[in-house]
Amino acid sequence: MDTMKAIVAHGVGDFRCEDVPRPHAGPGEVVIKVTAGGICAAERKIYHGSGPWKPKFPLIPGHEFIGVVEELGDGAAEKHGLQVGDKAVAEMIIPCWQCAYCRRGWYHLCTNSKTLGGSLPGGWAQYMRFPANATVFKVPDAVDEVEGVMIEPLACATYAVERAAISLGDTVVVSGLGPIGMSMFQVAKLKTPRRLIALDVNESMLRIARELGADYVFNPGRDDVEAAVKDITAGLGCDVYLEASGYSGSVETGVRLLRKRGKLLLYGVYAGRPDFDFSIISEFKELEIVGGHLSPNSYPLAIRYLAEGLVNARVMVTHRFPLREVREAMEVKADPLAGKPAVKVSFVPTLD
Repeated sequence: MDTMKAIVAHGVGDFRCEDVPRPHAGPGEVVIKVTAGGICAAERKIYHGSGPWKPKFPLIPGHEFIGVVEELGDGAAEKHGLQVGDKAVAEMIIPCWQCAYCRRGWYHLCTNSKTLGGSLPGGWAQYMRFPANATVFKVPDAVDEVEGVMIEPLACATYAVERAAISLGDTVVVSGLGPIGMSMFQVAKLKTPRRLIALDVNESMLRIARELGADYVFNPGRDDVEAAVKDITAGLGCDVYLEASGYSGSVETGVRLLRKRGKLLLYGVYAGRPDFDFSIISEFKELEIVGGHLSPNSYPLAIRYLAEGLVNARVMVTHRFPLREVREAMEVKADPLAGKPAVKVSFVPTLD
């Protein structure tokens, strides 16, 4: 039996690199040789047991991935426009296409979906299979085979920025400069708002945002952000607040920073609950609060942004680990390497 190396999650805190059966392509299916698999905050929450999900162990995690086509099942080449040797990605969600949400075009909210890296094997492995009903995209050669791991979080960020409907004259705040937040920041910049403000408690992240063109950067742990934003906007407040930190305190900050009729975009999984007067949302400010989930119809844009250099992936893919160093990789966020920011930590199977 063919085998491969893969990271298998057996339970909270119990992720191991093991030999498992290697997948092969059936009718309509695609098998890639994985060149990179990213670690998302969701996988860290599963690892630490702090997320809202109840995954069925064991599983092969990894919903951020890119690879080179190794096998094409009958009909897959024609369906996806792929050849062996092409770079390829797939959306993590495998919708049913039959439920009420799918029929409305909201396939990312499918009630019967499966997920790559959740209920189906993910990309933390040497090889990965895309099911016949997966949404698959060819990736141009211009996208680096490791930096392309940012396609999924960048697609999420693109969808979030679209949901926020940023206008040319807006003052936009991005809170939380992890992989999705840093991607949001770069995509929001493509909208050419009047001002773009970045918030994070990590000075390394703020330095990157400044290098990427932030008009202002602030550390909420050190700076009086509310006073600063009010000063910048002549007392009005920001127009749009993009929340990407997953920290409930940042939601509270957003409510305070927004002008009347401002927009709060929430894209995160929150362990705590924000504490603020809901009358501020209705009676005093008439705020618009919008949620964001996954990345429907956003992969083509994300791929183009990377291929054309409109978004800088190199600055975000900061750490690369072989599969066997799963414990070290999972702990990078908790104990960043001295002097080096940790934005996107990735597994590169070829390093094994």
